[in-house]
Amino acid sequence: MAATALPATAAACLPQPSHRRFAWRSPAPSPTLAATSLRDGSLACSCSPGPPPAVPAERRDIGAGQATSPERTVRIVAVVGEGSVSPIKDTPWEEVMRHTADRLKWVDEGFEMLVFSDSSVGHDDLRKDLSCCDMLVNVAVTNDESVRWLIENSKGISNVICFQSSPSLVNKLGGTYVKYTGEQDMFGKLANIGKPSGLKESAEVLKTVSNAWERHNSDDIRFCLLVVVNAYIKPVDMLKNLRAKGLSTLSCMIKNCGPQVLNCLFDPNCRKALQCLNSCSPTDQVCNYRCIASFESPHLEAFSLCVLQKNNCLDLNAEIPSKPYVTPLTMFREQKLSHEIAEDLFIGWLDSMEWSWRVAAGQNPAYDQFPCQYQLFYRGKAKGSFWYEPVFQVKTLEGKLVWRRRRYRVRRASNPGTFYFSVLDNGVVSKEFWTIVDVSDDFSWGLFHYHGAAQAAGQAYTGAVLVTPDGSYPDVENPRLASALEKCGIKKWELYMVDNCSCLGAPLGTPEGSKLHYQITPGKESGILQKR
Repeated sequence: MAATALPATAAACLPQPSHRRFAWRSPAPSPTLAATSLRDGSLACSCSPGPPPAVPAERRDIGAGQATSPERTVRIVAVVGEGSVSPIKDTPWEEVMRHTADRLKWVDEGFEMLVFSDSSVGHDDLRKDLSCCDMLVNVAVTNDESVRWLIENSKGISNVICFQSSPSLVNKLGGTYVKYTGEQDMFGKLANIGKPSGLKESAEVLKTVSNAWERHNSDDIRFCLLVVVNAYIKPVDMLKNLRAKGLSTLSCMIKNCGPQVLNCLFDPNCRKALQCLNSCSPTDQVCNYRCIASFESPHLEAFSLCVLQKNNCLDLNAEIPSKPYVTPLTMFREQKLSHEIAEDLFIGWLDSMEWSWRVAAGQNPAYDQFPCQYQLFYRGKAKGSFWYEPVFQVKTLEGKLVWRRRRYRVRRASNPGTFYFSVLDNGVVSKEFWTIVDVSDDFSWGLFHYHGAAQAAGQAYTGAVLVTPDGSYPDVENPRLASALEKCGIKKWELYMVDNCSCLGAPLGTPEGSKLHYQITPGKESGILQKR
């Protein structure tokens, strides 16, 4: 499923009955980050910004903005421990960081990330690149010789972030050293070794980065880097909107949404949602949406609808991302894909089963990781109407298991296999562009990719879902599936396995009068049986 989160800044503007902060788990000795981009040996590092790199002339069927055309290049160097393995399905850190570099280009073509193994320590290439970079990221660097060399050669770098590395490697943000001493809370005592100003801001940035890093996924690794870039190097379009406008925001809320604000504060669930949101970074979609899914209520929907959607009190904006550019399936069972066939592929198993598809795995950590995800696609009563209703389970932050259901309006885009989706989710409208990347001829699996944005919440996102008839994971070595994932720029190790173990009682069913397949159905010849 895909959806959006109410930004924490809306909650932060309100008087809170109490201020409860979640416990933060302690990371490895020194918070570290990773950034990377495959480095061509012929690429020379110039310390002058130079002209912005050309942006590929990619045409999209989305009608949204392209990746930022940079005013200046942001240069990041990542040094990774030789042979180190990440906690992301035991994928080598070098591979993870190279992929992260590619994904940063989807945000801004001016983000240049160079990745080195610490076996390169002492080499002129690494020394030269460190001399003109904006940020150094040390990942799993523990070798004593490497640590000493990096300390000596990073003194002139304003931003240094370290994850799972030697405690001797110290974080530096905006030119200020922020040292982890292993005391007090998960960040220990943040000791300011440099200038006194900015310590509180640096501590908040480290908290946001460390919390995201511990989730161990590709989206959050990229998010960590973007948070630091946005705070200390250059505004990042997808993050810069998510800050309250002070008194103007509060004035707008009181003037236009007084009853909705009061109703929310006096409703236990809505109040818990605001308190939960206030504990999240405004830019952290994972944290924000977990709060929303845990404590959603009619009062929260009314609050969001008034404050964000109708009056835009936070003065936010977001566009549907255009990257990665994903091409749709063009042929199915030796037939040229038409709009009707594409809709039939979405409808999938509905009719012979109670659902169209079940999600086996997803890529987005905020919206694709919920247990027991059912997809219901169907044609409506009105001519040309098409609907999508995801049904999914949420384990709330209070430990309860609850079912949630959304309803998307679906419209055909110009190319068969591409669609516009829109939904009102907890008072905020999300608009998405979906692509049918591939569906196996026997309907044993399908891969659907989406780009989305909640303009009023200032949030943009991308993701993909791998679906099967019963939620079991398909053969990942299947060349056709591997090719489909590659089209999306997704690595197998990025996918979340959805928990489909205990899914009884799902609120399924479609409205009376709904219509299903027009031309193509799975057919009995597929040999795939329904499983509960």
